[in-house]
Amino acid sequence: MSLLLFTSDRFAEHTPPPGHPERPERAEVFDAVAARWRQRGGAVAAPRPARREELARVHEEGYLDAIARTQGSAVALDPDTYTSPESHEIALLGAGAAIEAARHALEGRGPAMAFVRPPGHHAERNRAMGFCLYNHAAAAAADALARGASRVAVVDIDVHHGNGTQWIFYDEPRVLYLSTHQYPYYPGTGAADEVGRGEGTGYTVNVPLEVGATDADYWRVYDGVIGPIVEQYAPDLVIVSAGFDAHERDPLAGMRVTTAGYAAIIARLHAAARRACGGRIAAVTEGGYHLEALAACLDATLTELDAVASPISFHPSGTSDRARAALGMVRAAQKAHWPAI
Repeated sequence: MSLLLFTSDRFAEHTPPPGHPERPERAEVFDAVAARWRQRGGAVAAPRPARREELARVHEEGYLDAIARTQGSAVALDPDTYTSPESHEIALLGAGAAIEAARHALEGRGPAMAFVRPPGHHAERNRAMGFCLYNHAAAAAADALARGASRVAVVDIDVHHGNGTQWIFYDEPRVLYLSTHQYPYYPGTGAADEVGRGEGTGYTVNVPLEVGATDADYWRVYDGVIGPIVEQYAPDLVIVSAGFDAHERDPLAGMRVTTAGYAAIIARLHAAARRACGGRIAAVTEGGYHLEALAACLDATLTELDAVASPISFHPSGTSDRARAALGMVRAAQKAHWPAI
């Protein structure tokens, strides 16, 4: 079963002010990567807009009304989150793409990916922030639960912590949220001791990494901790919040992950999905603001999600001191919940 890519050239219609890093040129990258995917024989599908009832699972009704009222207007929602006249419509399309990608994977029809913008993982139940209007990954996870999934794992590989996804599912044991992110950094959340609340305690796993983390750091985390936790949780579906702004060339942060490092992360998550749920995995784009690096990472992600099962050969050079420090905090916070890590 080959991978299905969901995307649309309409994602260029979301136009924040000039100079904003979440710029329409990112959509041009999506289009170019999708064209290459087609040339390789890959399948591409047009998304449909998310319906209100699908978004109401993860956002408050009043918030949906507020974002809908921005249709046709350019509005500053916070110092770095903006709408243009078409943004509401385009954000609906992004959420719909993520939902359809997750459905495709959940139904056992093969891996899927959604190229969307604006990103989504900072959007909370009642707040737009961090360039995000609707939380695409959260909507996809909630839809999977509504369609009969018992458990969903959401793995956030963006350099920024996905505060929106975390808080939406913070007391929900049916969604395991795992994140690696630069810390301290925007949005200020994602400490190792943020582990969930009530019945959801233990189902939030944060790995806060110091600035400068390398392939070696990330591989130690994903191969040694994130992958095994996903496998132990045994979800029915794995959703990847696929942000590529931890890349060494990205201008918004200070991490040093290479394209090969990102490819290895995706390969490890695909391997975890194979072991846990028959390879049911879907990815949805988040950040990634260096255009050439973004293109390379998207190409690599499509390749790894479409690949047949094989041993992962990745041996990054250098030390993993930042990972060692972070994992010490993670083990202290999670020892009652994931004693094997």
